[in-house]
Amino acid sequence: MDFIADKWRALLQQNKLDNFDALWNLDVAWFEEPNIRRGGWSGVARIQLKSSEGKEIGIFLKRQQNHMCKSVRHPIRGVLTFAREFENIHRFQQINVPALEPLFFGQRHIDGDYRGILLTRELEGFDPMDAEKFQPSKTGVLSSIKTRRALFEELAAMLRRLHANNRQHSCLYFKHIFIKPLSAEKFDVRLIDLEKARWQPLKSRAAFRDLYSLSRHAEQWPRTDYMRFFLIYRQEQRLSPASKKLWRAIAAKHAAKAK
Repeated sequence: MDFIADKWRALLQQNKLDNFDALWNLDVAWFEEPNIRRGGWSGVARIQLKSSEGKEIGIFLKRQQNHMCKSVRHPIRGVLTFAREFENIHRFQQINVPALEPLFFGQRHIDGDYRGILLTRELEGFDPMDAEKFQPSKTGVLSSIKTRRALFEELAAMLRRLHANNRQHSCLYFKHIFIKPLSAEKFDVRLIDLEKARWQPLKSRAAFRDLYSLSRHAEQWPRTDYMRFFLIYRQEQRLSPASKKLWRAIAAKHAAKAK
């Protein structure tokens, strides 16, 4: 059965896009060129839904065919990567880790091909963390230590909830962290690209993997800023022995990667 979010059902019906075939056959330009790998393809388009009041709402339409990934339940054939992403979006919602808002998900097996569709709300007003506006500078959004600390606290709290529930993002790069400034000291933070998110039996392992991935893409940050974030994540004023051990393990993996 297809998933249709209750709050979006009427709008999708109004735009005649409330079923798999209509979305699959929609003639619209690609927002990004299709990714051809995993034995199939996967692409993203941006569309606009029009409300009865004439308001336009940005939506991302993601379609794929035979773009599979292995899973415990399907180790040979695998599952569509959108199916795993859709499942992870709901799991993140359950543990209060903000991500994307799904409108529609459906999959079909037609003439030997596996097809999937995932429709999500555009993150209006958000920018990825690697955007120029969020780079350390004297004039950017994060120009003050107080503002950066507010962002670090929001991001750290989100990651603590994620890891406390044995969940690992697995691809925690700046381009997958979307930020919307609400005020000088308040931010809305969302995680995207959840195709590789997974359950991790060891919370410590989930934390290590994600903190390492994040630190790899924090090279433009001053080292003092990343240390400040690390302390906030660990909820410490000074590094405890356990935190020092984790910090050294991340540094060692960086060194090994460099070699």
